Amino acid sequence: MTRTSRRPTEDEKRTRALRSDAIANTERLLDAARELFDEKGAAVTMDEIAVRAKVGNATMYRRFPSRSDLLAAVYSDQLSALCAYGAQLLDAADPAEAMFKWLAAFVDHLVDKRDLAMAATEGDELQRGEKYRHWHESMITSAAGLLEGAQEVGAVHQEVTAIDVLVLANAIVLASSDAGQAHRMLGYVRDGIVS
Repeated sequence: MTRTSRRPTEDEKRTRALRSDAIANTERLLDAARELFDEKGAAVTMDEIAVRAKVGNATMYRRFPSRSDLLAAVYSDQLSALCAYGAQLLDAADPAEAMFKWLAAFVDHLVDKRDLAMAATEGDELQRGEKYRHWHESMITSAAGLLEGAQEVGAVHQEVTAIDVLVLANAIVLASSDAGQAHRMLGYVRDGIVS
């Protein structure tokens, strides 16, 4: 028995076109937001983002009902990239070096993205807690995998936890005047926790 392929109806074609248009608009908005945040910081307005993305305000608010929704989407993408980098490093030949490469990237992330993360969680306390919980779990998972690898080869003290490592990195960023100083201090931490 042969199957004949059914041609899509006009409604199905329109729906597909609308979906692909919506995806393209969303990507343009996210790209524009990333560029503007890098250029001007997290205080960028929604209007500026819409203009850069070349979409109308109505389209923007359909995709991202609030400023914090858009900021959270951008921040989540950047955090996902950081975690993906951690996953790539899990198979490195030198687990301790891999962990500190990721921690250096984590420090850069904190230096560059702290304002964005704070702005992305403005407003509703419950929503902020949920976003932070998800982001923290992602970072802890990445740090834990790399730390375990370094501990398995005896390169890092066994009593050190993933949360310890993240707290130290965060404290370094808070205490540092710039990224260069933060990286120097991370080197001092490395000397203290490496076996």
